[in-house]
Amino acid sequence: MELQQAVGIFDAGIGSYAIVERVRAAFPAQDIVYFADRASFPYGAKTPQQLLESVQRATAFLQAQGCVAVVLASNAPSVVVLEPLRAAAAVPVIGIFPPVAEAVRRSASGKVAVLGVRSMVGSAAMQAYADAHRGEGEVLLVNASALVDLVENFAFVHRPQQTQDAVSGFIAELRAAHPQVDVMTMSSTHLPWLKPFFETAAPDVQFLDPADGVLQELAPHTSAGGGRTRCVATASAELSLDDFNTALRALGTPLQAELVELAAD
Repeated sequence: MELQQAVGIFDAGIGSYAIVERVRAAFPAQDIVYFADRASFPYGAKTPQQLLESVQRATAFLQAQGCVAVVLASNAPSVVVLEPLRAAAAVPVIGIFPPVAEAVRRSASGKVAVLGVRSMVGSAAMQAYADAHRGEGEVLLVNASALVDLVENFAFVHRPQQTQDAVSGFIAELRAAHPQVDVMTMSSTHLPWLKPFFETAAPDVQFLDPADGVLQELAPHTSAGGGRTRCVATASAELSLDDFNTALRALGTPLQAELVELAAD
């Protein structure tokens, strides 16, 4: 498939497909390379150095495919390692960040929660980011890695009741400890796939999707191509290409992923 001035969009799995859909809706003629680096899943278990190495490999791959800009469609490495990644890249790299300031603005209580993977919510970089954007609000950083797993293993598609039970239990425990929290940011790109489950678990809480800022920052790098999307993926013993393509079909997308391997450093 020959693409023109494509933008690359990636993370460690299915999460970034939600960003692909948003980019496609906003820029219908844009050519896209969607890269699910499932061999690097989960980002949440990695150290900052491991995160940087993973996203550098993925970005280098997308540059080699001719991408003119790259979207790092994952909150954790965006918060923790985006600046060194940008410094090493030959094309613009756009990250995605928890909408902390918006969450505080929307909150009646001034107490909000950022849901994300362990490597992000436990990092000094995320604490500094929250402190810089919270104003007078209070921000809880909550490890939601177990919910991310429900998306990457496609339980949310194949086992919806199990998924609802897990999400409801997670939210109930969080709210029992912090009953004033009334806005939560879904700060892994996997988590917006669970938004219906979140809203069932807590219909009085607002759940924010951080994707909006990506579209605004990406706009200057878009161009009219053929509106084509090439989908590529890595795989591991636990996360196969066949399972990924089955899940893409279950989501109603016509994409068929090609298997690629990234060279080790």
